[in-house]
Order: sequence, then structure tokens, then C-alpha cells
Amino acid sequence: MKKYTLLSLIACVALLLNSCNSYMDLTPTNSQSDKMLFADSSYTELAVNRFYHFFDAMGQFDVGQSSVGLTEGMTETLKYGCTTLNTHMWFANQIAYAEDGLPASTAAFFLGSWDLLYGYISQVNIAIRNINKYAAYDEATKTRLLAECRLFRGWLYFEILKRSKQCILRTEDLDNTYKYNMPLSSEADCWQYVYDELEFAATNLPETSSTGRLTKYAAYGLLSRAMLYAERWQDAYDAAYAVIKSDNYSLTADYKTAWSKTAAQGNTESIIEYQYNLSGVTHSFDLNFSPGGDAGVVTGALGTPTQEMVEMYEKTNGTEVDWSEWDNATTAATTATPPYDELEPRFAETIIYNGCTWKGRTMNITTDASSTDGYIAWKEKPQTGGKTTTGYFLRKLVDESHDMSSNDRATSPWIALRYAEVLLNASEAAYHINGKEADARNYMNQVRARVNLPQRSYSGTALLAAIQHERKVELAYEGQLYWDMRRWKLSAAAYTGTRVHGLKIDRIGGVLNYTYVDCDGQDRYFPEKLYQIPMPEDELQNNTAVQQFEAWR
Repeated sequence: MKKYTLLSLIACVALLLNSCNSYMDLTPTNSQSDKMLFADSSYTELAVNRFYHFFDAMGQFDVGQSSVGLTEGMTETLKYGCTTLNTHMWFANQIAYAEDGLPASTAAFFLGSWDLLYGYISQVNIAIRNINKYAAYDEATKTRLLAECRLFRGWLYFEILKRSKQCILRTEDLDNTYKYNMPLSSEADCWQYVYDELEFAATNLPETSSTGRLTKYAAYGLLSRAMLYAERWQDAYDAAYAVIKSDNYSLTADYKTAWSKTAAQGNTESIIEYQYNLSGVTHSFDLNFSPGGDAGVVTGALGTPTQEMVEMYEKTNGTEVDWSEWDNATTAATTATPPYDELEPRFAETIIYNGCTWKGRTMNITTDASSTDGYIAWKEKPQTGGKTTTGYFLRKLVDESHDMSSNDRATSPWIALRYAEVLLNASEAAYHINGKEADARNYMNQVRARVNLPQRSYSGTALLAAIQHERKVELAYEGQLYWDMRRWKLSAAAYTGTRVHGLKIDRIGGVLNYTYVDCDGQDRYFPEKLYQIPMPEDELQNNTAVQQFEAWR
């Protein structure tokens, strides 16, 4: 997707509106400003461009997905190490432990994003209403702009549904759908609405775009994701297959390119991307997650990968690693070197481990006083100071070329949708369709082939488990796992009565000693009611037509 400097676009729209009100309209009204803005296609483009920022806001570099920070912090894959009450610190642990029984207000605030998403939907609805009302340009341009808007609206409603299962369907009919008292629509009707919006977008958007705007395959890719949550397997499969058969995308030869580069830089699997630049919009992901020894890092390493995540990786020959030597080293350390160099390529591209190379230096992730990165025990201090509580640091999504001593703001892109996910969406959907197990294996194995892993020939429930495992590894730290586990209904078992762990490394007499450490100090708990995130208090107080979901009453 071509870069959009969104702050500049917003400024342009604001200037236009201000100029209309100040100089052209002697009786200023909103409708006059709207007419001036939406009658001209170039100004309408600017207004619609603002919506591309939603991909940034709901991505891994912002906190729209979750006010805790990365949702992986509530899974077995990432541990937030600071105990200070804040985003990217304690909040994820608060949810993971279900502190105070996890009241509805807490769950809604940290996970619901209800008000944020409805605010975005309101902006899109206004644009759709005004395009239909004021557009004075050709029908093809009008249809394309409406299709872009409806893609955003369908995707935003999906974001609500994946959390809360039901929603209030507010549309561009502003007079009738923006009354305070509106009931929830049924779950089936809500999913049908999402389907209709994204299908309209797919039907009316172009196949390609030289300017980086949304295409029909962006709509189909998002539709394949949404229909997995709806458990409409044929719809999910058909949408994914539309992307696959287009031949517009392919898996990159280098796994790292799939999430660190833009399409213009050679990322052949980028379907939706959001770009940043130092003169416009930037992000602070590197500042939050880089090892503390990196130049310019003040805090860093707020969340770090766990031993549980490390143990998800297979050997390069596709066999499992026997980690018992290290998992049993809880009181007596082992001097055996972990088999990091035997693990498949995605491990080293995702996780920084002791002895690997990062930014031109060999990582020393030990308790040594000489270690500039180092280890800190869970709850030893309220802030980790850039040290790891798990013995690892996050590599994926952190820009290794970024010199934070020059500028701590980051500009690496956010790939909101990529081809590997579409293949895995097709694989999972095919598994649930009678007679399509071969397709399920094929699409999963295509993802494995990229990193030279052997092909799997599983069937039945073993195949489903393999598909789920492949998603965990391939899409690690891309914001999918927490929501996948919820829709698979695996969270309550996987995240109740469990803890995450790391490896503490001591250097004794020149020999490295590895100790398996508890990084939680208490059991995690995922209540069944969290499969449906509650509505916020504001909605309940202002809308007498709804009441809180039954599980939260």
C-alpha cells in the first residue's frame, strides 16, 4: 500500500472545512461543509484516506486491539515484566490472572474497544451518507469510494463481533440508527451484515491499485478472516480461495520480509499494509520492546517471549525437541546448551536468544553484571530497565536497523493482512468442509514449505491441531493468537491453572547454567464468560434497549 501521511491528510480536510465555514458560508452549517467536501472526488478521497489510519490504530503498534498492549501478553507466548500499573506493563497480567474476579467494567475497558470502534464506524457512516447525498462525480469513482468505506465498516463491525458476538447495527441512515435506544441485533444478523459489507467491497473494488488503495483481494482476505469467527466455513474458504486463485500474491522467499518490508520493497505477500515515516506518522514499538543494551533504549523489553513460545518450534527436520532437560531444571540448573541452532528458521527470526547476533553484537542474556541486556527476576523491581524476565527478547516486528540513539521513533511498516494468513484461513476452513481435507493439508503445507519444513500428512483432529499450531508459529506476535484461542474455545483450558516460564542463565566458572523459572508466581485464570467481552457501562447507561450479556450480569 502506498504511504499515506495521515496527519497531513487530516490537516487538509480540516483546512478545507475551516475555509468553507469562514469564507464561503455566511450561515455556517455542517451540511454546507459536507456538501463542499463530498461533491468533489479529490476532497472525498482525502476524507476516505483518513480511514486508513484505522489499520494503524487496531494494529500491533498502537493499542486499539487492547488497552493492555499486545494481546499476546495474555497468552503463553509473551510475558510483560513490569509491575507498574500501565499499558505494556501490569495491565496484561491483571487480565491474565483475572484479578478481583475480572469485573465486567475491567474486561470491557481493556478488551472491548467498543467506544473506539463505534467512533470509527460513525465516521465511516457519515462519509457514506455524504457520498450518496452530495457526490457530483462519475459513478465509477463514487462506487469505488463507497466500496472502500464499506470495507472499513464491515471490518470494524467484525472487530466488535470477534469480541462481543453481538452488536448494535448503526448505519449511514443517521436519523434512524443514531438514536440512543437501539437493541442488539442477533449474532447471525450481525455476521450477515459483515459478510454483505465485505462482499460489496470485493465486488466493487479494483483487482489492483497502482496508488496502494484497497483492492478486492483486501476485502476477500478480511472476509476469510471474519467468516472463520462466524464459523461459516464455506464462505471463509471461498473468500480465501478468491485471493489464492488471483495469483496476485505469493509467499516471500524470506520469512522476515513478510512482516518487515512493504510491497514496494519486495514483500510479495502484503495485502494490506500501513506505512510510517519520520516526517509524518511514527510508532514506538522499538522503544518498548528492544533489548535494554541497544543504543538509545531507555526502558525497552517491556514484554519478552516465553519458554513456552520457544518450545513451539520444531527442529529443521520437522521433529519435536525434547525440552525435558531444561524444563526439569527448576531447582538444580543444567549446563546443557539449549538446541537453539536446531530449530526451524522462524525461531531465529522471531526471538532473540543468548548467543545470537543482534545489531552486530553477540547477545549476552545472563545474570552477569557485565551484561548490557541481562536478566531480571519477575517482580524483582517495578520496572525491568530493559532486562528480560524470561531469558529472551522479541526480534519480530522490532527493526534491527533502527538506531534509537538518533531517533527513538520507529517507521517499520504494519502488515495488517498477508498472504500466509489467507492460506491458513483457507486451510482451517477447508478442514471443516466435507471432502476438503486434501486442500486443508495443501494450504498449510505451502506455509511450511517456505521455511523448508517437511510436509504433513495428518487427517482428522490431528490435522486441525497441526493447522492451529501452524497459525501460532507463523503468525506469532501479529495479534492473532489471543483471539484465535477464544474462537477455538481453547482459552479456558489453556489459560487456567497455568503459568509461563523462562530460562535464567548464570555463568559459573565460565560455564553457563540454565534454570527453568516461573515468570508468573501465581496461576492464570480465563473465565468462561470472557468468551464474550461485555458491553461498557456507557452503553448500558445511555441505551435502555440493551442489557448486559447474560454471562456478565
